[in-house]
Amino acid sequence: MEIQLLITNLTSPIVLAFALGVIARLIKSDLDFPPALHSSLSIFLLLAIGLKGGVALSRVPFAELILPISAILVGALITTFSAYIVARRVLKLNAMDAGALSAHYGSVSAVTFIAAQQFAQRQFGEVDGVLTALLVVLEAPALVLGVVLALGAKSRQELTFVASETVRGRTMVLLGGGMAIGFISGSDGVRTVSPMFLELFQGVLMLFLLELGMLAAKHLADLKKIGFKLALVAVVLPLLHGVLGVGLGVLAGLSTGGVAVMGAMLASASYIAAPAAVRLALPQANAGLCITAALGITFPFNLALGIPLYAKLAAWWT
Repeated sequence: MEIQLLITNLTSPIVLAFALGVIARLIKSDLDFPPALHSSLSIFLLLAIGLKGGVALSRVPFAELILPISAILVGALITTFSAYIVARRVLKLNAMDAGALSAHYGSVSAVTFIAAQQFAQRQFGEVDGVLTALLVVLEAPALVLGVVLALGAKSRQELTFVASETVRGRTMVLLGGGMAIGFISGSDGVRTVSPMFLELFQGVLMLFLLELGMLAAKHLADLKKIGFKLALVAVVLPLLHGVLGVGLGVLAGLSTGGVAVMGAMLASASYIAAPAAVRLALPQANAGLCITAALGITFPFNLALGIPLYAKLAAWWT
């Protein structure tokens, strides 16, 4: 990996804001975010992503969507199932906890997607507009499959329940609804709200990453409980999934930047939508183990090192 590529990522405002949040928690600063502010920032970011993606999608012919969407569906199934197998055979977790962990690692982190998209735009220029649609498509099948693996095929009622909750959840409504608004309004219509949702996007993202850094530092204390083996899996598994994502992005015909972002998407682990869905469908699962691995280890790894690696691999592969 080129040193300059790594330095570019580590010195970006997004990563530095996350690091500041970690430091603030470690030095026991009194800095704190009200829960309502965290919810407001996440609502803003998800809606803004949807708007931008909808505008970009309005310029993409429908025929060009089929291959990328098929690729991301295949990726969702492979990453979820592989995470389940690793959790069962390597970590020796029971079916319930393994299914919960696989739902987190098969699903996608919207913030990792944003960070990868920003990084790819700096390195390669504009990335494919279809990526926001892929973000929406990737969320649901991974969560549903994770619950199926945890409960078994006989639990149809639970399966229906989690599928319904996933579709009606905040992430899907904001991303899908924002995308519909952007698609229908087009670039001319969205221009009227761009000072709010587009021009302020980077600043809001910095605030969100600052708060996430504090939250991640809080979960770092749990590393002693989950053990070295899970920490290793939380790094190696995203790397393998990232390589898969880059390969699928190439097969889907995405640009170099789009390939890098798809790699980051499949390498990411959800710590917002997945915990909510798993809490509803699998209340007996070990939620602390999942969130510590996803947010405390995988997220900062991808933010600092993973994204430049996937970008380098995408540049080489394409």
